[in-house]
Amino acid sequence: QVQLVESGGGLVQAGDSLRLSCAASGRTFSRYVMGWFRQGPGKEREIVAAITWTGVYTYYTDSVKDRFTISRDNAKNTVYLQMNSLKPEDTAVYYCAAADRGSIATQPSSYDYWGQGTQVTVSS
Repeated sequence: QVQLVESGGGLVQAGDSLRLSCAASGRTFSRYVMGWFRQGPGKEREIVAAITWTGVYTYYTDSVKDRFTISRDNAKNTVYLQMNSLKPEDTAVYYCAAADRGSIATQPSSYDYWGQGTQVTVSS
């Protein structure tokens, strides 16, 4: 069992930056692929970024490429999402998720554990 707790969300203006953190506890964190997802009002949950346990391979959805960066610190059992140049369309609840697999996964159904989510609101 893995417990995930997100933090770092908030209300910002367009163009600002935020860093989300996801602290993991429980089973060995370093073996999991970690992902950040988001769900906006009236929208389905979508992948934002993902990272393998080594940190060597990452994935970003097209709309956040060159603005967001995912990273992880296995010693601290924490994964981060640095979000720069935020836009109003980035407004959503952001979720951290863990998948017990070796390769990147982009579908929510591939992830085994989820955090409770943190709200990010970007005003224009």
